[in-house]
Amino acid sequence: MQTHIKILEIDPTFEPLRFRTPLKFGTGLITKITLMTVRARAQNRGGEVADGWGAILLSDLWAWPGERLTHSERDLAMRQLGQQCCSLLAETKQYAHPIDIYVERKSDLLALAKNVTQELHLAEPINDLTVLMCAGPVDAAIHDAFGRVNGISSYDGYGPEHMSHDLSFYLGSNFAGKYISNYLRRNFQPQLPIFHLVGGVDKLRDEEVDDADPDDGLPVSLTQWIAREEVYCLKVKLRGNDLTWDVERTISVYRVAAQALITHGLEHSPRLSVDSNEMCPNPGYVIEYCRRLEETDKDVFKALLYIEQPTERDLSAHCFDMHQLAKMKPVVVDESVVNLDQLRFAFDLGWSGVALKTCKGQTNCLLYLSYAAEMDKFYTVQDLTNPGLSFVHSAGLAARSRPLLGVEYNARQFLPTACADIQKRQSSIFTVRDGLISLVDLDAVGLGYKIK
Repeated sequence: MQTHIKILEIDPTFEPLRFRTPLKFGTGLITKITLMTVRARAQNRGGEVADGWGAILLSDLWAWPGERLTHSERDLAMRQLGQQCCSLLAETKQYAHPIDIYVERKSDLLALAKNVTQELHLAEPINDLTVLMCAGPVDAAIHDAFGRVNGISSYDGYGPEHMSHDLSFYLGSNFAGKYISNYLRRNFQPQLPIFHLVGGVDKLRDEEVDDADPDDGLPVSLTQWIAREEVYCLKVKLRGNDLTWDVERTISVYRVAAQALITHGLEHSPRLSVDSNEMCPNPGYVIEYCRRLEETDKDVFKALLYIEQPTERDLSAHCFDMHQLAKMKPVVVDESVVNLDQLRFAFDLGWSGVALKTCKGQTNCLLYLSYAAEMDKFYTVQDLTNPGLSFVHSAGLAARSRPLLGVEYNARQFLPTACADIQKRQSSIFTVRDGLISLVDLDAVGLGYKIK
């Protein structure tokens, strides 16, 4: 096809960033991180050439937690892995669609983990999720270049006019005659609610703020964020190993938010999701959490939209049956899914939906959302605290698909000054009003970035 592309060159850059305030995960605190940005130059069959872009935070604590390596050691390994992902995909010189470029080389990308582990003599091997994250900005840059070189939105390039194969080639015979475009919106949704993160150490009330907190004119407490942006969709981090704390924290977040919304004359009621970052020992813990939550405060239980990845990411370790929990509240798989077989397995076990993160790759997100939608499962779009281009990418994916409610947007809390030039060029995407962002500043070509 004329719109198919070949790769001419791929170049990464790495930028260290420091969080404004620490972000509490189940396994520790994030205070500093590396932003990987990739430029990919591509040519279509007509001889036209364009550059595409992608970016992602190399979040080792999320993708590659462990105690045998320091953050610095993991960060160095991910940078080297990112470089090798760029080099490998740059070797693809035949004309192809971005989906096929990635799918054809995915096994080769995963094999790079062993190379880097051996080269750096790492005490812990690099896992598949880390590879997907390091390859994610490369995949995004190729998709962006595909759209730009052909003068179209990349999201308009996922149908039969541009793809050599229908979805049966990737997802099986049940998808014969169907394309990714069947599961996407024809246009960007003009506005999206954003999910505000309430971390495990975040302060809820104004009176909790003290001299140790940042004094930079930005909110610190949840009530201050609500006063500034009127946010009402909240993602609450839980411990997953302290049932009483988890129930009390969820109720406290809801009640503080509800009162703040009333105080500011807002009509919205809080909407919640909760995430324990895999720390819950089993589904029984989560069932008891739901039972206590409903017994203590039915309004809070009703406001809970879904539970994200409560148990460990290795689905086969215990083969936990999620059907009973899913009858109480939807349960969404995230870190467990690094391929389609694991997504199918999760759905067989009773998981209700899947979290899409662009750090796993644009190609993977598009295939996962197509599969989930066809199986009558839902999906959410989350951003892994990504700033700049990476948030534009995440917001664009949410605006062209049909996720549950909105899109997660954490960088404004933890990296508010990062990628200031991009924030200025596409200000409506980075500005929250009435708990919403506007997508009017998305570019008409590529993945929506305004590069100049």
